[in-house]
Amino acid sequence: MKIVVVGAGIVGVCSASYLLRDGHEVVLVDRGEPGDGCSKGNAGALSPGSCIPMSAPGVLRKVPKWLLDPLGPLHIRPSYLPRAVPWLARFAAAGRAQNIDGLADALRAMHRHTFENYAPLVSGAGCTDLIRRTGTLVVFKNDRSLADSQREWDLRAARQVRQQRLAAAEMHALVPGLSAAYRHGILLPEHGFVADPHRLTRSLAGAFVEAGGTLLQTSVDAIEDAGPDGARLRLADGELTTDRCVLAAGAWSTKLLWPLGLRLPLETQRGYHVMVAEPNVKPLLPVVSADGKIYATPMEHGLRFAGTVEFAGLEAPPDDRRADALVPLARDLFPDLRIDGKDRWMGHRPCLPDSLPVVGPVAGHPALLLAFGHGHHGMTGASTTGRLVADMIARRAPEIDPAPYRADRF
Repeated sequence: MKIVVVGAGIVGVCSASYLLRDGHEVVLVDRGEPGDGCSKGNAGALSPGSCIPMSAPGVLRKVPKWLLDPLGPLHIRPSYLPRAVPWLARFAAAGRAQNIDGLADALRAMHRHTFENYAPLVSGAGCTDLIRRTGTLVVFKNDRSLADSQREWDLRAARQVRQQRLAAAEMHALVPGLSAAYRHGILLPEHGFVADPHRLTRSLAGAFVEAGGTLLQTSVDAIEDAGPDGARLRLADGELTTDRCVLAAGAWSTKLLWPLGLRLPLETQRGYHVMVAEPNVKPLLPVVSADGKIYATPMEHGLRFAGTVEFAGLEAPPDDRRADALVPLARDLFPDLRIDGKDRWMGHRPCLPDSLPVVGPVAGHPALLLAFGHGHHGMTGASTTGRLVADMIARRAPEIDPAPYRADRF
């Protein structure tokens, strides 16, 4: 079977890789190089225990305060507010108490086997060194900060997510250089990270091509047909036909569905990072500040600080102030950190209101399968999504229940 995968980010590359392993003729299409989008600059987290919806009640209560701070963890550009409001209303509705357990179960299922599902792909690509199973440390400044997150930790515990409370001395011994202001820590021993998300995506794409896959660099302008006889894609430089099409174009995915009359509530939550090259402080594992909402990841080429959510759409230029606002948060976490120079980055996280991706077929369009909307968990969810996509096309029993990720839930 000929299958075209649209989007060469980590989700698309994993999907194409698993499909190729099943013996299909696979074409991976993207306007840019593999991994040049959100897969390039994310925090690199591999988090099997990430099962808390972004719209959980504890998060929603903090939104008004965040919005009042122009450089806080959440910002909506005033010009974009009319477009953001409908999505935010759906986001708030998804966070109702009766929804949280089901969403948490679905997130846990998607993320639980991230390492196991990456294993055959990174082994084949010769980049196992990029996958680090170190654990992740979440730190808190005081009792109140810890208590405010208790509901989230209870949700994780109910889903068998291992967690270990650390006393202050244990926490500071594990992470030298951590600010003395942080008094509590919770270690997630099953978690880890990717030492270079961009190299991982490029390595998997390279192995895909070496194994017989086709990488096509061109723009897909629309999916014009996806009926029983196959799919037809309009490209910037022509047309491409295929038996099946997997749409994994991240935040740009829904634009490609418009000619089919399909509308899904996908939004881009723009994320920023600063990368400190040759840092004088470099932890051995990711450190997350619950107070500062910042993620510090030790990577091959420096120490990356990632965080913030900005609503401004796909076209607005980056706001460097959002990236620069991470610097004082980084120094709050590591007071002795020397920042002689830094690189800024902004990327588009593809987010759906309930924090779950869309993975699966679309009614009335049998040649089309969707795989996008992973939000803040694309690196973690990509390997399982790739396997799930291959299982669906092969009509095998999948390792997880695909029902929570169906497109018609909206």
